[in-house]
Amino acid sequence: MRASDLRPLTEQEPPFVSVHIDDSHDTENADRELSLRWRAVREDLIDAGAEQRVVDLVEDALLHSAPPVGASGRSLVATASGVHLDRRLIRPPVRTVARHSSLPYLVPLVEHGVSSTTQVVAVVDHTGADVLELTGTSVGRRETVDAAGRPVHHAAGAETAGPGDPQRRTDEQSRKNIATVVEHLCAIVDRRHPENVYVVGETTSLADLHAAAPTRLADVLHDLPIGARGSGMSESDVLAAVAQAQERRRNEVLDATAKRFDAEIHRDEGLAVEGLTAVCGALRNGEVDTLVIGDIGDVTVVDGGSLATIAPTADNLSELGVGPERVLRADEALPMLAIATDADLVRVDERVSPTDGVGALLRYLPRTSAGDR
Repeated sequence: MRASDLRPLTEQEPPFVSVHIDDSHDTENADRELSLRWRAVREDLIDAGAEQRVVDLVEDALLHSAPPVGASGRSLVATASGVHLDRRLIRPPVRTVARHSSLPYLVPLVEHGVSSTTQVVAVVDHTGADVLELTGTSVGRRETVDAAGRPVHHAAGAETAGPGDPQRRTDEQSRKNIATVVEHLCAIVDRRHPENVYVVGETTSLADLHAAAPTRLADVLHDLPIGARGSGMSESDVLAAVAQAQERRRNEVLDATAKRFDAEIHRDEGLAVEGLTAVCGALRNGEVDTLVIGDIGDVTVVDGGSLATIAPTADNLSELGVGPERVLRADEALPMLAIATDADLVRVDERVSPTDGVGALLRYLPRTSAGDR
């Protein structure tokens, strides 16, 4: 997950309420199930010292928004000044987690969250396109591109070739219609800078669209082989296909991260470190390109009042000439310092088992300081 997606959280004043919950809407009594699930979470947060009005903000966002389609999860982070993060998850978290603490808890979001950047879906044929602009998994805008050119179907039976050949006119009009769709998609790319543009349609329409796409569109263009325009696909079918594509992309990133980390950690002077001490040092020094989050557990770290002074123990911190002021959960503090230093975050599975449940891919070779030993 990109640090830029979460950077606004570093500007908020504590304490934070963080909730990661299953809000699936795939049964007849899904609304009641969510209400009951939330009731238990609410009580836990109040018992933990969360302010009533902050809990109310989370409740309003969770229970009074449009329900998802099918299995889903939700991540929310709030403070006294409002709800600062509200994201759908590709899949429900394994268990509901609710925390009231001095830092937000983001690991479930890193594991199952979708990018907050714009995604575009275009269901295309030779007469136009139906276009959806998505933020996360929510549809922000729907448009229909009506190229309005006719004819677009070849005439049945033999035709006489020549300047007035109906088939030639049909092919030319089809190309013009596709060009209109491409122009519209390029305008969205220029305006919204989407991370991906997914296209759905029959083979010839997609082939013609790819052939006509300039580089700035082609670089973000991906086919979704789920049907054709006018074939009876529902919007929920399209959104489900996008979620599956994002899940595949997540697995590709995870696999690439695992392979890179394994290669670097076993190479002399490799660009990777593992273990709480080394990762804290690399984060303090701004050396981390990607924080690799495994099973950190309930381990704590300390700082001197600022995350920039984070260390595994008070002894490590004293070697840096700083006294301990706060004891923090490592699974909250390390991701937040990574975000503050513009490092990406990846939650890894059994493919990677870094020492102490945490590792890092580095921007450059680390420098050693007293607190890193």
